[in-house]
Amino acid sequence: MLKKLSALCLLSLLVGCDNAKSIREICDENSQFCADLNTDSHCNTERADVILGRYAESKTPDDATKYKLLSAFHDYAKCVELAASIEHIKLKEKTTSRVNGHLTALKEINRLSKETRNSQYPHLLFYHWSRNGDEGAIQSLIAMDEKRELETSEFQYKLATYYTKFDSDLAIDKLYHALELNPAGNEGKPEIYTALTNMFYQMEEHKLSYIWALVAKEAGVQNIDLAPLEYELTNQGKSLGELANLAADTLSRIEDGNFTSPR
Repeated sequence: MLKKLSALCLLSLLVGCDNAKSIREICDENSQFCADLNTDSHCNTERADVILGRYAESKTPDDATKYKLLSAFHDYAKCVELAASIEHIKLKEKTTSRVNGHLTALKEINRLSKETRNSQYPHLLFYHWSRNGDEGAIQSLIAMDEKRELETSEFQYKLATYYTKFDSDLAIDKLYHALELNPAGNEGKPEIYTALTNMFYQMEEHKLSYIWALVAKEAGVQNIDLAPLEYELTNQGKSLGELANLAADTLSRIEDGNFTSPR
């Protein structure tokens, strides 16, 4: 439901709140945005996001719009590929439609990737590094970060995923800074909590690993096994109750936008 509402909000921004076009109207007026996608009811939300993204690109073909469309095509490709594997015994045309939609997504992802290869738009720089291994792109992001041009929780987390491979301390600093930049009223990115849990565990910092595991669990992360950490900490004579209180206070400060890095 949230994704559907987001699509509707995007559409309103594109064409104006007083003159919003429906997906049907866009397809009727611009068949090229819709005809090469699947025609059944599967992946409706992802398909709508692609259509809206194509319409947006036709109006404003800038890097930000292309990045949104690229992301939409990736989501659509993943969904429609799965749907295409569902065989319709009596309605073979449905399977064919999904296969065609998947091929369209791959073709458009390739097009957009080529068109944005030299972009300096931060989201696209990270995309080309994470998807295509473009070292020049990540170096451009690092240069921007050094100038403090990437002061958002999202980008500090993204940079942490880069540093994790070879500099744990710097990665942790970036994760902490991502939490410092977390807006008040936002519970934070659960991936940050699990990343801190795992990194501290690998460093045998069991107390810190346990605190972040509790934060992650409280934030709704599933399948967190606290037993090994509780065993280690109990043997060390640590008070699990005190650590639980620290975890609760930490999450509260993050959600209030008051987290400060302890490093």
